[in-house]
Amino acid sequence: MPALKPTDFTAVIRWIGRVPVEGEAILSAPADRLELGFDGPVGERHSGRTRLSCSRVTTQYPRGTEIANVRQLSVVGAEELSMIACEMGLEVIDPVWLGASLVIEGIPDFTLVPPSSRLQVTDGATLILDMENRPCHLPAREIEKVHPGKGKAFKAAAQNRRGVTAWVERPGTLQVGDTLRLHVPDQPVWPHLDEARA
Repeated sequence: MPALKPTDFTAVIRWIGRVPVEGEAILSAPADRLELGFDGPVGERHSGRTRLSCSRVTTQYPRGTEIANVRQLSVVGAEELSMIACEMGLEVIDPVWLGASLVIEGIPDFTLVPPSSRLQVTDGATLILDMENRPCHLPAREIEKVHPGKGKAFKAAAQNRRGVTAWVERPGTLQVGDTLRLHVPDQPVWPHLDEARA
């Protein structure tokens, strides 16, 4: 019996970005397509089967521990970017400032989709969604450079709207205009979740 259920929720890729291998900045550069291998986007800074652990997993590992790379891509929802911009008093949030890999449109409350859901294009290229990509100071710093006095508002405005991290389950090519179908785990919510989070 299949463990993942195809849904009627689809999204269109509206924007693609690649973070250059060289340099330290979070900024991504716009692209028309993204070639995906099992290591992630080809020729991109976040590619790799493994990565060094960061602040998001310090309760599991000392910073700098080699771990599996489930942060090969950063996927954000266009609708949520608009909400962030509105709350910050900006016309738009440029996905470049977030180091985004993909901006998709069509799935409501995208940041909150269940972890382990899949996004799949018609030809089969598939991403596994890991978990929420929590807001941090790096995009805030980039926003501040362009809109002085606005960057500090990013973390609060982007709460539960920053998108998710993802990794490649099946390689392929993603292009602007491609449609992605959402597949969700056929699993009920764990009844002890509130207790575990307390």
